Amino acid sequence: MKKIGLILFLSAFGFAGAQQTAEEIIGTAAEQAKIENKNVLVFFHASWCGWCRRMEENMENEMVKDYFDNNFEKAFLTVQETPKNKNLETPVGEEVLDRLGGNRHGLPYWVILSPDGKILADSKVNGQNLGCPADEKEVAAMISKFKDFSPNLELKPDLIREVFVMK
Repeated sequence: MKKIGLILFLSAFGFAGAQQTAEEIIGTAAEQAKIENKNVLVFFHASWCGWCRRMEENMENEMVKDYFDNNFEKAFLTVQETPKNKNLETPVGEEVLDRLGGNRHGLPYWVILSPDGKILADSKVNGQNLGCPADEKEVAAMISKFKDFSPNLELKPDLIREVFVMK
């Protein structure tokens, strides 16, 4: 009897530590987006990616945080890790990155999805990935992609520019 209890305990412990797949993360975000009349912002990043951290920090900047939080459910997926950090990758993340068109475009890569999974926009402009936009032209391109998919809070281009354009 003790053996059965131990096996059940260890099995439960193993399952509790299981990482969510990319589809599960996006699915959860989509369900919440439906409830809150938002779209889903899928954000592909890696621990080694400085531009990824910059984009995340910019989206959390108090000047624009409300815009991103009120218009998008965010789904962060870790991909393309170094061999020593492969354990950080989101299961099935690479496949989802490929399916959403970002497999050869570098990081960060982002996609805006409707709650039902339709691709509304992505971070590519003329076949090139914007990643984390940092100059006037790149930020303008990002603004044009986000403005049409902001159902709850109006995009304020001047604030986005102030936060994202590197000085």
